[in-house]
Amino acid sequence: MNQNETYDAIVVGTGISGGWAAKELTENGLKTLVLERGRMVEHIKDYSTMNDDPWDFPYKGELSADDQKKYHVQSRVNWAPKDDNKHFFVNDLEHPYVETKRFDWIRGYQVGGRSLTWGRQSYRWSDIDFEANKKENIGVDWPVRYNDIAPWYDKVEKYIGVSGQNLGLKQLPDGIYQPAMKLNCVEEAFQKATAEKFEDGRLVTIGRAAHITDPEAKFEGRNTCQNRDRCSRGCPFGGYFSSNSSTLPAAERTGNMTLRPNSIVYEVIYDDTTKLATGVKVIDSETHEKLEFKAKVIFLCASAMASVGILLQSKSERFPNGLGNDSDALGRGIMDHHYKLGATAKVDGYLDRYYKGRQPSGFYIPRFVNLDESTGRNEYLRGFGYQGRASRGDWTEAIAELNYGKELKDQVLKPGKWTIGATGFGEFLPYEDNRVTLSPTEKDKWGLPQLAFDVEFKENEYNMREDIKKQIVAMFKAAGFKDVQAYDEETGPGLGIHEMGGARMGHSPKNSIVNKHNQVHLVPNVYVTDGAFMSSSSCVNPSLTYMAFTARAANHAAKEFKSGTFS
Repeated sequence: MNQNETYDAIVVGTGISGGWAAKELTENGLKTLVLERGRMVEHIKDYSTMNDDPWDFPYKGELSADDQKKYHVQSRVNWAPKDDNKHFFVNDLEHPYVETKRFDWIRGYQVGGRSLTWGRQSYRWSDIDFEANKKENIGVDWPVRYNDIAPWYDKVEKYIGVSGQNLGLKQLPDGIYQPAMKLNCVEEAFQKATAEKFEDGRLVTIGRAAHITDPEAKFEGRNTCQNRDRCSRGCPFGGYFSSNSSTLPAAERTGNMTLRPNSIVYEVIYDDTTKLATGVKVIDSETHEKLEFKAKVIFLCASAMASVGILLQSKSERFPNGLGNDSDALGRGIMDHHYKLGATAKVDGYLDRYYKGRQPSGFYIPRFVNLDESTGRNEYLRGFGYQGRASRGDWTEAIAELNYGKELKDQVLKPGKWTIGATGFGEFLPYEDNRVTLSPTEKDKWGLPQLAFDVEFKENEYNMREDIKKQIVAMFKAAGFKDVQAYDEETGPGLGIHEMGGARMGHSPKNSIVNKHNQVHLVPNVYVTDGAFMSSSSCVNPSLTYMAFTARAANHAAKEFKSGTFS
């Protein structure tokens, strides 16, 4: 590649945000270089385990002893990595970081990033979320409100395909949806019991998921979800949204995208004369060669913590503490969502009922606390929701039967009894002292400083966790379920895989890093549109919001570029 060429734009990262930045910039006519620190992954071709069956894997799909050492941090999440998707998660021995306090950093370094393995739950924020910081005098006020972002939610939902149901809730705005997936019979019973037994507005609905469900819908190169539940291996049907199946191919079709994998961006280059960025510094991950690429517009979409790390490393005489960091806000206000707590229960009856396929989305319970005076809580601020599902066990329950002969054969052909479970996802407040910094001593194998995490739950989070358990236990009991058990597993921030903050959005460079258009206040041709820009966390999955803000920012950047602002 010609390092002397000046591109119109550079996008750092190819995940949820990077794919959208690449699509919108190239479709606006900008010659765009897309840099990814990981390996190339081509849609379908590189989904090496997409059609494998359980018996195709040694250890029944679990990691070998050697792999357990390589993925010792990634495995904290329990559901991943497994032998069928470990190639989409980082080797922790090769990509270390410093845990001043425990922080579970789950990563995927490849073209497509974590868009290949994300949970695909897609919910809009409301003004309750955008206004909370200002009303409670916490963190910094968002310089945008729901009406600013609503048109971009529309655009994203139409393009990626989100299945769901409109509910008319102020805390969970309606959207533009594919046909909703179906609750199974036990989930429907839970929905009915919740509506009858509680009068505080809580309800059970189907999750809103980025899966195509309408066979008549037209999505270029993509087909409907096949209910295989092999999503984290990569979907050859394109049934769920990923950068690889959707936005990156769209960018490629324009002829305006150049994609370079194995490219570790570690610094944004600043010109003190123009007061703009001129490009980025890169290390080739395979050859360790140092390169520089030039552009008029820079989009940081490397994932929240990685983008913060790049900004922290981007030091100059003007910005000795990191690019745009006059306020010392850079790296502060790190957030995640609560995870790994909730409840399980056994369900009597319904033994003549089953479900079809392996549906990728279960039920969702939207936030129902701290919405008004009647739902207020004195113990904590903000709120939480639940994601869960009901299912039937399998033949392994027959082991306890001690049958043999015909009785054993009859038993193993029958599904087991019904169970139900729900996990709480709660909001995490943006504390100033929850921060990430550059380690002064520890380096990675490319000689770059490792990130050091000093992030923790505080009193508000612990109080909320208690109510998360209490409320779902009450709901399961009210529904008549049996053996209701709360659980609260050992965890740290990060394990929700919704890490946010560090380059927060605000009104002023005195207390924030980016403005309402996701531009770095003090270096306006640098945009940050992954989770780093988040000034609060809401309690819903954030990826849809990243996509909406990225699309909005990329169109703003294209207009500014064409007007000559960045020349």
